[in-house]
Amino acid sequence: MKPVVVVGAGPTGLTAAVLLQELGVPVVVLERHAAPYALPRAVHLDDEVHRVLQAAGVADAFAGVSRAALGLRLVDAQHRVMAEFRRPARGAHGWPGANLFDQPDLEALLRARLAAPPRTATVTGVRAGAAPVVETDGGDVEASAVLGCDGAGSTVRAAVGARWDDLGFSETWLVVDVLCEAELPVWDGVTQVCDPARAATVLRVGRDRYRWEFQLRDGEADLDVGPLLAPWTGGREVRVVRRAAYGFAARLADRWQEGRTFLLGDAAHVTPPFVGQGLGAGLRDAHALAWRLARVLHGRAPEALLATYAQERRPHARAQVRQAVTAGWAMTGGQDRAAAVRRAVLAGVVRVPGGTALLDRGSPALRGSALTRGRSAGALPPQPGVAGRRLDDVVGPRFAVLTTGAVTPGLQAVADRLEGVALALGAAPADPLSAWLRRRRHAVVVLRPDRAVLAAARDEAGLRVPWGLLTDP
Repeated sequence: MKPVVVVGAGPTGLTAAVLLQELGVPVVVLERHAAPYALPRAVHLDDEVHRVLQAAGVADAFAGVSRAALGLRLVDAQHRVMAEFRRPARGAHGWPGANLFDQPDLEALLRARLAAPPRTATVTGVRAGAAPVVETDGGDVEASAVLGCDGAGSTVRAAVGARWDDLGFSETWLVVDVLCEAELPVWDGVTQVCDPARAATVLRVGRDRYRWEFQLRDGEADLDVGPLLAPWTGGREVRVVRRAAYGFAARLADRWQEGRTFLLGDAAHVTPPFVGQGLGAGLRDAHALAWRLARVLHGRAPEALLATYAQERRPHARAQVRQAVTAGWAMTGGQDRAAAVRRAVLAGVVRVPGGTALLDRGSPALRGSALTRGRSAGALPPQPGVAGRRLDDVVGPRFAVLTTGAVTPGLQAVADRLEGVALALGAAPADPLSAWLRRRRHAVVVLRPDRAVLAAARDEAGLRVPWGLLTDP
């Protein structure tokens, strides 16, 4: 088997490479920079995406280099609290609801899992098709598939003829990362300053690292941040380690696949940062594509399975980008009248019993492909413990047939045909997955390797599995 060539050694590309490697697929990672980028960029992942890192074998190590954040706090121009949305220290997916980290730390963990380090090469083009070829400054590389994980300026995206769909958001923000040995009076989560005159975001990323992001007005290229930091630093000495202006945009590639060439991460979608899902969306892409590609390359499923990747992930990414745009308007946009409306709405939400929970239901279910037809199909259910271990660790990178009753011969046959595992969850009332199934009136569920629901039913006879996409062509 020719290797899968992953273009780009950022977190999305590295995660995709590790997941494919775990599934027995040879991988070559190409990266134009000789050394990892040392400065911080992405800083947040939620508990759903922590499960992707669990599949890549780095979840516990990531927990050691990240910190659980309390959630999101909205404050006004005078830093008075308008609303607070807490995230659990241990969520339904078995990990903290919000995780803050230094991106180089995550990349180091993923690189350590690779069988071979990324190759330094500049990709100049891709000849897409059933047997793609990657053109580099060091010669051509034949591939069984190509994964374009090379960012918003993707060479791979241009090579497959994809264009940006602009979703209508454009702002420039100044990002300032600082180190401070003394503990600063910053809330232990993400603070969003909803000031129409100067919106800002403040967060404590690590023990001694903090980040501020300030919205730039039209015509501004930089700011004197000393006065802006002063209310937070209280005169304490801080050392700036990065200061850069970034254009926040909302864009989606109009196509994500050409033959066996695919787009992932920022090559496929760019989002404002207001719901903290930019990097997470890329890791979701990697998880969604890896098992499909491995199954096809190993001859266990037809080529048609690969088309379901973009069919599901593109609408999901669009929904999350739209959510970020809406949140950005609600938290930072508008003038005085809009600010007053925002404050009234947010105050109303937090007064309603369960109101904050309505804003924290996790990501929407996947839709759009033949794998997501049926009640609950495409949803990401909770991760329970099984015999003292997390479910995903017990199941591994396989399909899983789970039941609140006994594993019957029929259910075992479904698992065997999918080359998966069948497990009885038992009747533990505290088990979050069993409770999830009861609320939806399911007694049996089939999970895909990316842990999305493939099929669910009240009983074995009600299961509807799309065998034609998943079994030997």
